[in-house]
Amino acid sequence: MVNFTEIIQTIKSLIETRIELVKSDIQDQLVGILSRLILLILIGSIGLVSGLFLSLSLAFYISQVTQSPYLGFLVVALGYLVVVVFLSLSKDSQGFQQRFNTFLKKFIFNSTQRNSPNE
Repeated sequence: MVNFTEIIQTIKSLIETRIELVKSDIQDQLVGILSRLILLILIGSIGLVSGLFLSLSLAFYISQVTQSPYLGFLVVALGYLVVVVFLSLSKDSQGFQQRFNTFLKKFIFNSTQRNSPNE
């Protein structure tokens, strides 16, 4: 006669093993996403500080060339104003949004290198 308790025990162990595998897979994916987000924040912070120093350097250089203490800062500020106006006009563009979303999905979620569930 078939021992039903062994069958039930085997099924329970298979289910528990599958749950552990799913937990491990989810944990690996979350760690990967978190590490890419931290890297993105770090790159953004370094880029922001570098941009600040480059902007200040350019403003001081233009001020020195024009021999006007404020003109360099005014030129740099107007340059940033042009960039802000351009970005605000293009924010509703579908192409711009799609490119930006695609970049974020590829960088954060690494969607191009997803493993198939069979691997």
